Amino acid sequence: MTERIVVVGAALLDDGRLLAARRSAPPELAGRWELPGGKVEPGERPEDALVRELREELGVDAEVVARIPGEWPLKSPYVLQVWTVRLRPGSAAPEPLQDHDALRLLAPGEIWQVDWLDQDVPAVREVVGRPAPEAG
Repeated sequence: MTERIVVVGAALLDDGRLLAARRSAPPELAGRWELPGGKVEPGERPEDALVRELREELGVDAEVVARIPGEWPLKSPYVLQVWTVRLRPGSAAPEPLQDHDALRLLAPGEIWQVDWLDQDVPAVREVVGRPAPEAG
């Protein structure tokens, strides 16, 4: 059985708004939105990986608050786990430094106005505590 690899995602909430990051790479994902984060390195705690990834991708100093219940399959052998995070006092504002070309803070009524990556939709649903509108 293949060892699964955890990918961590950040539900960065600021005044009730959720941070979404638009992918710039790889080409098949470019232009779609995701919760920022990345792969957990061998021997690394998921929470530590998330803090590191947010520093690398967004240039922020974040702290992990709580794990969102559940785990979502990505392309094998990857699985997505999501934590709520907040910026530490004095942290820089998030900037798209790596793998992203835009960031948006989405108010509750705007959550489903961006084209989320398919694998992020169930996690985002869990974060915001309500279902996405049915595709019509």
